[in-house]
Amino acid sequence: MRVCLGPGGIGSDYESNFRRFKDAGLGCAEVTFTHAIYMNSNKIAKTVGAAAKKFKIDLSVHCPYYINLVSADKSKIAASKKRILTSAERGHYLGAKYIVFHAGYYGKLTRLQAYEGIKKAIKDMQDVIKDSKWKVMLAPELMGRDSSFGTIDELYQLHKDTKCAACFDFAHLKAAYRGKVNWKYVFDMMKKFKFKPLTAHMSGIEWGPKGEKRHVLTPEKDIQEVLQWVKKYRFGIRIINESPDTFGDAVKTLKMYNKL
Repeated sequence: MRVCLGPGGIGSDYESNFRRFKDAGLGCAEVTFTHAIYMNSNKIAKTVGAAAKKFKIDLSVHCPYYINLVSADKSKIAASKKRILTSAERGHYLGAKYIVFHAGYYGKLTRLQAYEGIKKAIKDMQDVIKDSKWKVMLAPELMGRDSSFGTIDELYQLHKDTKCAACFDFAHLKAAYRGKVNWKYVFDMMKKFKFKPLTAHMSGIEWGPKGEKRHVLTPEKDIQEVLQWVKKYRFGIRIINESPDTFGDAVKTLKMYNKL
């Protein structure tokens, strides 16, 4: 079993940060294009990727938040695909395997209609990725709001139908189930996904009547809960922390993992 832990975000002084991650015992990180794809060339991405490889930091990419693959506005679907594909292109040159994104919102669609629309969009993008010979996998994320597409069952069906990966967000799970997560069911489902290693997010979370409200610092009890299930199932998994203190909470998680 290999459990790899790391922060969301690499900062502008990425080489120093990669060294800091390695010195702390962390082995992965996520490049966060969440507000903008700030690397404006593949050359920059390649340079960053080389630095990550030097310090043995496994990278993934998080696409911009402004994505809805089943919007009623077709131009927004096209723009969403473009953001994901640009992230995938940068990811290829970064040496990142997983391209994580929030797939969309149900809106006025039924769950089946939303599923079919997102499945088609993923297949369309996979064709571009294949033709471009980018060595990345699309990874729609498990979501924590009632309005957002991305239950674990939906992600598994997408994986079966398109061979895409998925990103399992443990904080979003807690928000989606209002704290009452059937962890055995979740990890039994995760075991069915055929891509390896699995990739996931962790943080603390606040939720309300409609699900996720905001990420907060990761409580030790939440870390302990997830790590016990990871240990039990012996997954190869990379877990990216997304709390307000991504580095500090990733290190805290590592220390707790080493005590198991």
